[in-house]
Amino acid sequence: MKLLLSGILGAMLMAASPSEQPKSVHDFTMKSISGKEISLSSYKGKKLLIVNVASRCGFTKQYKDLEALSKKYSDKVVVLGFPANNFGGQEPGTDSEIKEFCEKTFSVSFPMFSKISVKGKDRHPLYEFLANKERNGGVSDSPGWNFGKYLVDENGKVLKYFSPMVNPMDKDLTEML
Repeated sequence: MKLLLSGILGAMLMAASPSEQPKSVHDFTMKSISGKEISLSSYKGKKLLIVNVASRCGFTKQYKDLEALSKKYSDKVVVLGFPANNFGGQEPGTDSEIKEFCEKTFSVSFPMFSKISVKGKDRHPLYEFLANKERNGGVSDSPGWNFGKYLVDENGKVLKYFSPMVNPMDKDLTEML
């Protein structure tokens, strides 16, 4: 039954007319890591750095730099962390375990969201949008690993994708803030 409903909902999303499709990142509502629904439109007026994160990855230390970026440029950008277990099973924890790890290990204070899929058949619609240049107007890159970063402008338009190899405090990224 669950599979049938999921297929029906997926077909309904695909059949939606172009005018009903999200036109910006601000058209999405996401569940926070604490379970609260948050409209990404609440971040209008600031740039967003949307990052697929994982707790057991070689890039996990980037949490420290994401937090530093979040604090240093808080007047310009909001970092949004989206845990995902798509790459090497490196985010196996529950939302509460991930939240505790991030707070205790890296003092993460930027908004974290409920674990989602960022690739494959069950990819979340936000990441479908982020990786589809025809829909987002900016990039066609999909995360190839944990800590891929999408920079979004103040109006919800996708500006650029930064690979996991690009540190959050890298000059190429911070100059765009």
